[in-house]
Amino acid sequence: MKPPPSSLDQPVSRRTVLKVGLVGLAGAAVGVGSTAMIARLGRTVQPEYRFFSDAEAGLLIEICEQLIPGDDTPGATETGAIHYIDRQLCGAFKRHQQTYRRGLESFSQTCRHEHGRPFQTLATAQKIEALQAIESGRVPGEFWSKPTPQAFFDLVLAHTMQGFYGSPRHGGNRDYASYRMLGLDYPPVTGRNRKA
Repeated sequence: MKPPPSSLDQPVSRRTVLKVGLVGLAGAAVGVGSTAMIARLGRTVQPEYRFFSDAEAGLLIEICEQLIPGDDTPGATETGAIHYIDRQLCGAFKRHQQTYRRGLESFSQTCRHEHGRPFQTLATAQKIEALQAIESGRVPGEFWSKPTPQAFFDLVLAHTMQGFYGSPRHGGNRDYASYRMLGLDYPPVTGRNRKA
């Protein structure tokens, strides 16, 4: 008795050859891609912020957005005020680093004490109330020493406005949003004014 014919004895169709070829190409591509991906995994991911932790940045973004809220024009969040402040704290504003660290922590504790939850989860009216309280210094003293609540509020307000209205080359005012809102042309940068 003859054994049944093996699949190897059967003629191979052109369609089968194409399928096998495509599977082989896909496998090779996956192999090459996997090697590249493994190499990338060895590199460290760059953090989004230079100075702030993600939690600090999240809180500051919410504060800045209440100071310059977006409406039919972009507000502090959309124009990147956080990136302006973050960048400057690693340069020109380095002396304010501890003020931000302590101030954000004190503000966070104050909100939890006064409202029972984080600032980011408060309703808009409560957020405004919380900011008005630190602006006027009407907050529990046990959470604040240096900076004072008023000093922290004034600093954040000044830096938020600088990020919103300043030159985009410093990290804020994305897409010249505040210039467009005010109907201004982009002011040319010609260098510093020097006395003759």
